[in-house]
Amino acid sequence: MAIVASLLLPVLGLLLFGMDRVEDWLTRSPRPPRRTGARHGAARHLRLIRGGGRTAATEARTGRRSSEAA
Repeated sequence: MAIVASLLLPVLGLLLFGMDRVEDWLTRSPRPPRRTGARHGAARHLRLIRGGGRTAATEARTGRRSSEAA
């Protein structure tokens, strides 16, 4: 009987630890929603091509096209 008790002790310890973790996981408050959107995405946008910010209207006004290739 002492052998069975000594074998069950680590199993019961792991069971109590696991149930404590599950209880904490179930009762915690939800996280605030992530803030995603165009406002944040535009700040991290990379321009990989130099002169890529020019539009057709700018090219028409200057009368020339950009010859800088990527």
